[in-house]
Amino acid sequence: MTRSPAAAPVVLAFRGVDIPNYDVITNCMHCGLCLPHCPTFALTGLEKSSPRGRIRLIKAVADGELAITDGFVDEMHFCLDCQACETVCPAGVKYGSLVEAARAQIFQGGHESFRSKSFKRIFLRWFFSDQARLKSLARILRLKDYLGITWLFEKTGLLKLLSKRLHDVQSLSPQISSHFSSDVLPEVISRIAKPEYRVGFLTGCIMDVAFADVNEDTVELLLQHGCEVVIPKGQSCCGSLQAHYGDRQGARQMARRNIEIFDRYSLDYVIMNSAGCGAFMKEYSHVFDDDKNLAERAKRISEKTLDITEFLFMIGLKIPDRPGPFLSSIHGNKISYHDACHLVHTQRVSQQPRALLRSVPGIRFVELPESSWCCGSAGIYNVVRYNDSMKLLDRKVGHVKSIMPDILLTGNPGCQVQIQYGLQKQDLDIKLMHTATFLRRVCETQET
Repeated sequence: MTRSPAAAPVVLAFRGVDIPNYDVITNCMHCGLCLPHCPTFALTGLEKSSPRGRIRLIKAVADGELAITDGFVDEMHFCLDCQACETVCPAGVKYGSLVEAARAQIFQGGHESFRSKSFKRIFLRWFFSDQARLKSLARILRLKDYLGITWLFEKTGLLKLLSKRLHDVQSLSPQISSHFSSDVLPEVISRIAKPEYRVGFLTGCIMDVAFADVNEDTVELLLQHGCEVVIPKGQSCCGSLQAHYGDRQGARQMARRNIEIFDRYSLDYVIMNSAGCGAFMKEYSHVFDDDKNLAERAKRISEKTLDITEFLFMIGLKIPDRPGPFLSSIHGNKISYHDACHLVHTQRVSQQPRALLRSVPGIRFVELPESSWCCGSAGIYNVVRYNDSMKLLDRKVGHVKSIMPDILLTGNPGCQVQIQYGLQKQDLDIKLMHTATFLRRVCETQET
């Protein structure tokens, strides 16, 4: 399949890319400043595996000079979509939107393998589009752990004998929470008569079923800072995974549902604790800029969306005069921080979490070398491209090992699962925590 030149604007307009012609892209091809910052180029040293090389491929397909071949499909999915190239691009090229547009063409045109297409339609769209279905799947997975099936596979090596790929993927599966946050958190929570802020909170999909404790910590942290928290019932997965992997229709369906639900409330902000989810919700306005019935509402939600660290930095972290036991227990500890790609590169949130951490009394904050280099998680990248992701993980863990922090923090669930896997493989005694969990405990009083 080839694309005619007339189809090019479709590629460039996806998710609001403001490139009226190819001038910027053509100039980009002669630059190359992004190359040293691209993880996949670092792995291969091949031009085609760099942002510049992939842009050439995308342009060639858009101009009808190149068909969508298996090689083109593989290269678009070899990309992590970490968007580190955007951070250093002097021309402001929206590379992430370009590669996601290419993936959308691949998905819609049926250029993927049957296995890949089925996985996206069954899991990313069917299960993730409905909270009840996702919870049912999570309960089955939790039962597997409860019955000791996972333990049996690990101890006997049976799964590895049956399929090394399944064994590797199983090792990267997050543990299902004992309960789901959406089941225990009420729709509206407030502890003071006159809250300073009324904020919405997305429980999400994976966060809800596998990181319920982080969701609860985030809500508690907001309550500690004088917020009334609204957790709308019937909310959906944000749609980020679907958008990143080419299922534009599925992503729009989920995004539409969240916009309609959250916009019913008069909210000051919508607070996020997952880097990928926050990044995509901030882009809802671009996703629906072609929908006259939803554009204004989508823009309203996007403008109100903040990462939890952005919000706390803005209003000021309230560390109690009489700290609780957690803050006392980490006095003198070395704390470091890993930047989740869609927080630092897409949302441009980097200094806010660091400023918050440096304000915590009694700890030693130490920068992690290459803190913004991708850990290899990248949504489902570590599942579908396990070997490539492990090379990136080894690089990340090597840097962690070079400073040996007592506690390593990050603001994204995928990064937590990936880095925890790497720490366990090397038997490193380092506590890995979500930033929201750490700050919630820091802000506890002796009476809490």
